[in-house]
Amino acid sequence: QVQLVESGGGLVQAGGSLRLSCAASGHTFSRYVMGWFRQAPGKEREFVAALSWNDDSTYYATSVKGRFTISRDNAKNTVYLQMNSLKPDDTAIYYCAQRRGSYYYTNSREYDYWGQGTQVTVSS
Repeated sequence: QVQLVESGGGLVQAGGSLRLSCAASGHTFSRYVMGWFRQAPGKEREFVAALSWNDDSTYYATSVKGRFTISRDNAKNTVYLQMNSLKPDDTAIYYCAQRRGSYYYTNSREYDYWGQGTQVTVSS
């Protein structure tokens, strides 16, 4: 049973930074992609970033490129989302997700496993 546990959310002022963590356990497949999504109140869940565990390829939504960085720690089976220059529009619940295979998708329905989410609030 795959488990994803996020942490690191909180309240920050605009222009500030936060780092989210997602610890993964229980998976046995050799190829997979880790993704971050977010969902603001009244909006659909949207893709933020993804990392292919096999070759370390990374992908970003246009809205966060240059501000957010996805990375990993193999020893800890953990993926991170470093968020800099935060804006009030970044306020949302952030979810970690995992899908089998080597290719990333921006559609949340393509992901097999999800964490419980962590709230990020950016004040103006």
